[in-house]
Amino acid sequence: MVIQRIYIAPPLLAVLVAVASGAAAEPLTLAGALAQGRSQAPAVAAAAARADAASARTKEAESYRLPQLRFSESWIRTDAPADVFGLLLAQERFSFQEFVASDPNSPDDLETAISRVEVELPIWTGGEISTRVEQARLAAEAAGARAGFAADAAALAAGEAWLQLAQAREHVALLERSRATVAAHVDFARSYAEQGMLVRSELLRAEVELARLDDLLAEARGHARVAEAALAFRLGDAQGTSYELGEVAPPDDVPAELADWLARAERRQDLAAARQQLAAGELEARAVNAGRWPRIGATARHDWTDDSLFGTNGSATSIFVGATFDLFDGGRRGAQATAARAEADAARRDVDTFAEGIALEIRQAWEAARTAVDRQRTAARALAAAAEGERILAERFRAGVVKTLDVIDAATARREAETRELVARADAHAARLRLSLAAGERPETAVNESNASGELP
Repeated sequence: MVIQRIYIAPPLLAVLVAVASGAAAEPLTLAGALAQGRSQAPAVAAAAARADAASARTKEAESYRLPQLRFSESWIRTDAPADVFGLLLAQERFSFQEFVASDPNSPDDLETAISRVEVELPIWTGGEISTRVEQARLAAEAAGARAGFAADAAALAAGEAWLQLAQAREHVALLERSRATVAAHVDFARSYAEQGMLVRSELLRAEVELARLDDLLAEARGHARVAEAALAFRLGDAQGTSYELGEVAPPDDVPAELADWLARAERRQDLAAARQQLAAGELEARAVNAGRWPRIGATARHDWTDDSLFGTNGSATSIFVGATFDLFDGGRRGAQATAARAEADAARRDVDTFAEGIALEIRQAWEAARTAVDRQRTAARALAAAAEGERILAERFRAGVVKTLDVIDAATARREAETRELVARADAHAARLRLSLAAGERPETAVNESNASGELP
């Protein structure tokens, strides 16, 4: 059998790997960032773990209704007269002849091993177990609701990080275009200055503006790298992960009126969690007062007693049924019930305040979203005017009608207008995401589902 080996040159292999990875990688859309943040963010995993823990505590509370089965093995060595007498009987090795022939007050040391199987069953606890189970169930539901809200918040954070990276990269591209424009003007100014058609001070002023753009561009590139690392953090990816993003489209109007958004406040999962936690706290006084009633329980046990471990020479079975009633505890239980009722009242007021705060948050988010859309449209109109002004001055500069500084000022005005529009557009999208979360909706609802690129409506 002949084995053929195929050799691929390292440069060709690198090209093939790059092509394969480029073909496999897809641009990260805003919708994709929201989904990945929801599923992979560390905060979501932590909240889900807390929900699992709360669910397990519900099962723990329910287990107190069931019989408790235990096995124990104990070993005793004693020369206490009463204990020796009783243990010999339990081992079923007691001999009356040996007993009367010896000194019962000074017996020899006796070794005894006891194997015990014991079953305990609570018959009635005054309702404490059922109350604790209900509390655990409400706490588990609250933890689940908090986990849902944590997922929504993580999706929002990922979406905001995506927008910040898109904004940072577009700002870098904007500065690169502006620098290219100013560099071209500097070349024109330098040629005019060499021909004596332009004073050197204007050339120096243009070179200063070009150097300032170089500084701004270096700073913007650094911000873009930080924004990319922040996005990786929000998505649960490794630091240094690179992303290819789509463009951010202009935002649409905020749908629905304020009253409609306020009506959605009941969907907030963190509000539902607070109310469920309040319901659990309101049950605390009832659970404490359950201790005022007798506690009735039954215990059955079987013992094997021998002079060696796990021996079975002697055996015995016992069944106990008992009731315990606390006649006086110094007022401790009453104080606990009073404290529980006071804490429940305080929690009730906190939840009411929280609900009012959510309504205020929705109002603020709604106003911010509408204002952000208006600002973006105003910035877009200003950008159009600045671009047209720059075009006119550039033509007049080539005709030798205006100064270089006028053209530089026009380019600066356009760059500032582009920056304002870019920031306003990103703010409008982020405000729309925050409005959805404030109103108890998934941030994904702010994304236009018909838009394949994942851009915001």
